[in-house]
Amino acid sequence: MKNAFLNSGLVYSTDSGRACPACRQPVSGCVCKPLGARPPSDGVARVGKSSKGRGGKTVTLVTGLGLDEAALLALGKLLKAACGSGGTVKDGVIEV
Repeated sequence: MKNAFLNSGLVYSTDSGRACPACRQPVSGCVCKPLGARPPSDGVARVGKSSKGRGGKTVTLVTGLGLDEAALLALGKLLKAACGSGGTVKDGVIEV
């Protein structure tokens, strides 16, 4: 019984950022799908509102664009200037 308890694995750790949550390997040796890979775009721009994880503040998300990083940054800059607000480009999604 004692050995079963010791071999059960980690119970709690504050070091969650260095291990992959899916395969529990270090991020550098992760065998899961790479984080930088995005699903292929169908070319349809989707505009939506979200407030998850932002302290209740609403942001507009533009997804589904099949553009490279430089083009997304340029389009994000144009949208931010047109809206008169701030924003960012994260993981292929423009947040305004």
